[in-house]
Amino acid sequence: MQRGIQGCCPLHEQLLKLNKKKIINDPVYGFIAIPSGFIFDLVQHPYFQRLRYIKQVSMTHLVYPGALHTRFQHALGAMHLMVLAIETLRSKGVPITAEEEEAVLAAILLHDIGHGPFSHSLEHTLVEGVSHEMLSALMMDELNRTFEGKLELAITIFNDRYPRRFLHQLVSGQLDIDRMDYLSRDSFFTGVAEGVISFDRIIKMLHVVDNELVVEQKGIYSVEKFLIARRLMYWQVYLHKTVLSAEQMLLKILQRAKALYESGVSLFASPSLEHFLRNTITRENFTESGSHLMHFSRLDDTDILSAVKTWAHHDDPILSMLCSRLMARSLYRTELHNSVPDDTLLQELKQRAIAYFGISAADVDYYVWTQSIENSAYEPNTSTIKILMKNGSIQDIAEASDLSNLETLSRKVQKFAISFPKELLASAGSSID
Repeated sequence: MQRGIQGCCPLHEQLLKLNKKKIINDPVYGFIAIPSGFIFDLVQHPYFQRLRYIKQVSMTHLVYPGALHTRFQHALGAMHLMVLAIETLRSKGVPITAEEEEAVLAAILLHDIGHGPFSHSLEHTLVEGVSHEMLSALMMDELNRTFEGKLELAITIFNDRYPRRFLHQLVSGQLDIDRMDYLSRDSFFTGVAEGVISFDRIIKMLHVVDNELVVEQKGIYSVEKFLIARRLMYWQVYLHKTVLSAEQMLLKILQRAKALYESGVSLFASPSLEHFLRNTITRENFTESGSHLMHFSRLDDTDILSAVKTWAHHDDPILSMLCSRLMARSLYRTELHNSVPDDTLLQELKQRAIAYFGISAADVDYYVWTQSIENSAYEPNTSTIKILMKNGSIQDIAEASDLSNLETLSRKVQKFAISFPKELLASAGSSID
């Protein structure tokens, strides 16, 4: 029977194509279809399957227990929204070839493929100065070689080198498909209603003028809501002070582990995690060896989590303390300030830590630290959201909107966080103001 199918090439090819027409039940959008055999092959590749084991919003589940969704789900959701966007633009007379469609679907599918464990939390940590965007580009190049050049157009669109620029803007821009999915998905799984956006309304209002993506004037209020939702989600979810505390504790854990490796102390770690802990890998030397990308492509949340669970029982008191606290959700207290914390306060906390925990001044940065955070819902200096007015003119959203606080949404807000063990408050018998 098998020989009969193989001998009948057209039938065999048709059966293979049908086998790749998968339907996925997504909790946010319902049923999502894999649109082509090539997209199915990309989804099946180990580089993409790895995203199943990387949380979309890092340590946010420690605040919102439902936030356990993954980069894999996000990428598929973004691909689904891209299908809807292409359908909308074609219905309005925008010519998009089958080749361009498959390329832009591949680009949005792979846009986050370079994320490391716990997404943004450990960026620039395991590999100094290397962003997930750079890693995504390197992994897409590797996939392009694997698939014999079939990703050439997708990479060109991804890198904004394609003349029909609206395709890139759908992948990466102020109102891109990526943001539409992660706001919808993250608000769904966290339960934060302020993040809910009218993604379907926005997509239906998309158009193209002079190869630039625009939004019809009828959709302006949906865009305004999108910008407000993005701002609120950053303060309530992504930059929540407890999330910041957990992420920084994880960062300090890896810094301590790396320092112990450098001093000759052996630690439990998966082979790929050990590769990055043992070696100093920077942006400059990352591409010198193919082993760096190979090991990175094998890293996910499970490598980090298994190490943290094991290190909680290590002999090093700092490493075990940090790991034990993270696993038990006994997180550092984190306070947000509108200005740089007073140095007197910082030094007082450090002195308390040295006395309370019996540590040296050289190790106090594992107990008390500061960081700055920024939030900007709309960045017109990077790119703009263009509104197609009813008279045919094009206006920037800031000019077209009658929303009085849109200028505020465009302004970058900076806050400063200070983190320390809660015991330092009790040790002094008073609160830190």
